[in-house]
Amino acid sequence: MLSMLSMRRTHLLRALVVAVVLLVWLAVGAVGGQAQGSLSQVQKNDAAAFLPASAESTRAAEAAGAFVDEATLPTLVVLEPADGAAVSDAQTAAVRAWAPTIGQASAPGGGAWADDLAGEPTVVPAQDGSALLVVLPLDAATADRVLPDGERVTTAFVAAVRDSLERELGATADTAGQAGLHAWVTGPAGFVADLVTAFGGIDGVLLLVALGAVLLILVLVYRSPLLPLVVILTPVFALSLAGLVVYHLADAGTLVLNGQSQGILSILVVGASVDYALLLVARYREELRTHEHPWDALRTALRACLAPIAASAGTVIAGVLCLLLSDLRSNRSLGPVAAIGIASAFVATMTLLPALLIVAGRRSRALFWPRVPRFDAGAADADPVAVHGVWGRLARFVGRRDRVVWVVTALVLVGAAAFLPTLRAGGTSQADVFLTRVDAVDGEKVLARHFPAGAVQPVTIVVPQDEADAVTQAVRDVAGVEAVAPYTGAAAGAPAGGGEPVVVDGRVRLDATTRAPSDSQEAVAVVREVRDAAHGAAPDALVGGAAAENLDTQRASERDLGVIVPVVLAVIGVILMLLLRSVVAAALLLAANVLSFGAALGVSALVFNHVLHLPDADPAVPLFAFVFLVALGVDYSIFLMTRVREESVRVGTRDGVVRGLAVTGGVITSAGVVLATTFAALGVIPLLFLAQIAFVVAFGVLLDTLVVRSLLVPALVHDIGRRTWWPSALGRVGGGR
Repeated sequence: MLSMLSMRRTHLLRALVVAVVLLVWLAVGAVGGQAQGSLSQVQKNDAAAFLPASAESTRAAEAAGAFVDEATLPTLVVLEPADGAAVSDAQTAAVRAWAPTIGQASAPGGGAWADDLAGEPTVVPAQDGSALLVVLPLDAATADRVLPDGERVTTAFVAAVRDSLERELGATADTAGQAGLHAWVTGPAGFVADLVTAFGGIDGVLLLVALGAVLLILVLVYRSPLLPLVVILTPVFALSLAGLVVYHLADAGTLVLNGQSQGILSILVVGASVDYALLLVARYREELRTHEHPWDALRTALRACLAPIAASAGTVIAGVLCLLLSDLRSNRSLGPVAAIGIASAFVATMTLLPALLIVAGRRSRALFWPRVPRFDAGAADADPVAVHGVWGRLARFVGRRDRVVWVVTALVLVGAAAFLPTLRAGGTSQADVFLTRVDAVDGEKVLARHFPAGAVQPVTIVVPQDEADAVTQAVRDVAGVEAVAPYTGAAAGAPAGGGEPVVVDGRVRLDATTRAPSDSQEAVAVVREVRDAAHGAAPDALVGGAAAENLDTQRASERDLGVIVPVVLAVIGVILMLLLRSVVAAALLLAANVLSFGAALGVSALVFNHVLHLPDADPAVPLFAFVFLVALGVDYSIFLMTRVREESVRVGTRDGVVRGLAVTGGVITSAGVVLATTFAALGVIPLLFLAQIAFVVAFGVLLDTLVVRSLLVPALVHDIGRRTWWPSALGRVGGGR
């Protein structure tokens, strides 16, 4: 009687725990789902906001700000006659009549757009007479403000301008309308708006593609209609938790969230959650064969999986937190954002997933239908190598030919890594960021045909007044500089006129117009020489502007690569030593994963340069690829080696390698395919940076899963034998090398 009462209490307590866990996660999903959908409202995609305060362009921007009452974010409308002739008087009159109507139009939330403009629109005819430029000076102070409908001022204003051009003049890039003019909206505001639009797919398309692809893989892996639906709930609720935390931190200004970080957050959470779930479910299925009650099987599986999953999550978190050492706030904030995502994936896998797996009590085995694992009292004594078909045969092959396997595999990886130096990662022009046709890029090309390309965002040089003439002469001699003039208060894009230079605290501002667009790599190269010339004439000169910000961003990224890479290696190396209690095993895994990274980047260089013919990559691409590939690649080696260690205690190192590879081969390969698929989903966002990250990481994960973890690492460990565990004496336990 007492025994039955005790059992009832135990069952009641278990049911209560499951109910509480599910209710908590339902609350997280309800609140966090809304926060996840609102992340785009707390994004900052302005490159200038990411630079450190010590950067010369940041100091120059602060000094140059004293020369104007209001900083502006110019929206440029460039118009060109459809017939290729000169602009007629009627067309000029139509544009001059249209320009003031933008400020008079109603803005979302009440008021007129004039409230967000820092001045009157300016219409500037091209010197060749065949184009018109309308400069709409959007107030930079309010450009990032979120409107009642959730849009930011910049995006909504550019959309309003494009709509007005089409409605009032019938003018778009493809339609001339009654005025006979083609029109493009470009400039800084146009690029920001198109960038935000491209990132808009993160909330919907990216997640749908990633989750849909993962669900399909889960159906193929489990061959069950129920279990994939249970597993896919884990990343969905983990995303809600991560979104809830990140939203409030970004809204409070604690961290900076941009579109790239949000996309990577979504992919990391989905990939990591499903990876951890695959490992737990595989072990749970295994234990169901040796335990009569699902509760006992789940408890045993949780105990066995807690250490490797926690170690995996901790390794990735430690790796991405090394980005806190970055000089760029965008990189620095990605560290905590990614860490929050991985932590959310871990918590969801270890709490929500077990509750879902056991919610049906004794009938929980039915989740695996039609391949329901049955209790077998003799299953614990079965040979795992014989049970696991293909992976058992591969494990035996690696055991028989260990040295040949690891030598050949290492040589292939070294050959692929030899192409790593050919990767072009010197920086990307803003026009090359987009992989699809956008109005801002097309408009910039038209603008460059008729106007000085760098006139709208000139290179700004703040110098002492008595050294202005010397600096002017030195900068004017730089190749690629169109003109240099003191700032007199004229609107951007307006023709240079007379007037006295504005003097502030004994300093003047010089505006240098480059022949190349300010957002191009050509302008970045010119700025390097402008700085040398300006500093040579006036050591205290500060050189800033859009091109200078791009230069400082690239220099900061290059510095980050040199600082963060060794720190990541050191941190992950220490974690591996503590986890495996072995210096040799840690060094072996780290070296294997660095070689895998080099091979992945070498192959990526070949694909980018000779197959896809892509522009130069951003310097952050190899940095992000390194952090993710090394941290995530070590994950699979951790899953393998923790099981090898477990088996080695019983049967020795060599037999432990064979058994560990046979048992974990299927689930780790499935996990690698899932993670590669989720990262590949980044390619649906039509931006160069994300497409390159998608390819490098997806290919690298597959390489690591199918080659490094399946062949190189087990063959090396098998060949080295018990010395793998030095200084531990584990190799002597159970006999054999």
